[in-house]
Amino acid sequence: MDGTLRALEDGGSIAFLPSPRVQNHAAFLDRAADGTLRCAWFAGGLEGKPDICIHLSTLDEATGKWSAAQQITDDPVRSEQNPVLFDAPDGRHLLIHTAQPGGEQDRCVVRLREIDQDPVDLPLPLGTFVRARPFVRDDGAWLLPLFHCVHAPGARWTGRNDFASVAITKDNGKTWRQVEVPGSTGCVHMTIVRLSGTHLTAFFRRRQSDFVHRSESLDAGETWSVPAPTDLPNNNSSISALRMNDGRIAIACNPVNAEMDPSRRQSLYDELGDDMRPEASGGCTPIWGVARGPLILAISDDDGMTFPQRLTIADGPGTCLTNDSEDGKNQELSYPALSQAKNGDMDICFSYHRRAIAHMRVPANRITVEK
Repeated sequence: MDGTLRALEDGGSIAFLPSPRVQNHAAFLDRAADGTLRCAWFAGGLEGKPDICIHLSTLDEATGKWSAAQQITDDPVRSEQNPVLFDAPDGRHLLIHTAQPGGEQDRCVVRLREIDQDPVDLPLPLGTFVRARPFVRDDGAWLLPLFHCVHAPGARWTGRNDFASVAITKDNGKTWRQVEVPGSTGCVHMTIVRLSGTHLTAFFRRRQSDFVHRSESLDAGETWSVPAPTDLPNNNSSISALRMNDGRIAIACNPVNAEMDPSRRQSLYDELGDDMRPEASGGCTPIWGVARGPLILAISDDDGMTFPQRLTIADGPGTCLTNDSEDGKNQELSYPALSQAKNGDMDICFSYHRRAIAHMRVPANRITVEK
């Protein structure tokens, strides 16, 4: 895992980013204005433990090699997760991430900081999470997709009452207001894609492990339709969506759901084993443990209504009945992040068995529409 991109037979390439930690998960890709590709992820001993911190690496295109991982957060008592890199219109290079005590996602805070600066906790409800980059509107407002791990006093969090919203700021992050996505119980990891003008769409991971869901906004994110299923199965694991250079929409995901795979685990944080509170009631019935493999790139030419073109990026059993990165039982290929270069090549980073962050470069000719 020296970070060097190596050629594959299909014309693409693969690298495993250097990291000094045993667990590496939740990659986020960001391409700077000059084309420089950066990847952030969380790394440590085990998700939920306080040694989990955000790390950062940069790809040197001249050598085809990723830099050594740089630890950029250091909260000693909270698990720092789900990094989002954002080059703000005001010139700041921002990091947005979550910070939670143990496996209690319902006590999470969202933090914003400039790289190498002290963080600020955003004025959002306790239990708020991020995963996708802010969307910048034509009027300069930032739309930050959120999901809320609802706190139920006396009960432990399992995802039963999670829902989606958008936080909007018109003053570069100083003040925020929230817009809830109606009927979004179980919909998380919202990712916004522009269709045209003020017409937006968003895609969601589902706690119910059924299908990737989709919502639309006709007024630049001020109101949203109730999310509806697409034809892409979802396993209650992260997705990544973007509008491609040619206008099509691409989603990276695991095309598996609960009907296709009987694997189950009790919750996301079984290994921590220190929360004896009963599960919260109401909401949806979250399903955990459905296989997180294979990993595909699915492409839509009808604004994300259907995804007929599906390209396998990485294949394997996707076993995810444990988050432990040391015993070799975790085989997931999950939590993808997408970025497309100007020449059409698609870069995909993802968790490889939670032991490493893998980077695959798919050549443009594999995803180009024949005319």
